[in-house]
Amino acid sequence: MRIAIAAFAGLREILGSTPVQLDLPDGASAGDAWSALETRHPALSGLAASTRLACNGRVASRSETLRDGDELALLPPVGGG
Repeated sequence: MRIAIAAFAGLREILGSTPVQLDLPDGASAGDAWSALETRHPALSGLAASTRLACNGRVASRSETLRDGDELALLPPVGGG
């Protein structure tokens, strides 16, 4: 299956540009997608705990199963007042 990856702020800089197309086996989870991205972009290593994921516009757990055509967004921590 193929999914699209959207990333924001510093995460976008690490990926280079988004959306990124990512091919995964059927039944892959959001966590599997993150692992595949870490393999391609080692600078993501160590950022998993502070990065939230959203699938098709809603917050997703790393165990959520993805489907062909999904968009997975990588959301960095937000600060400010």
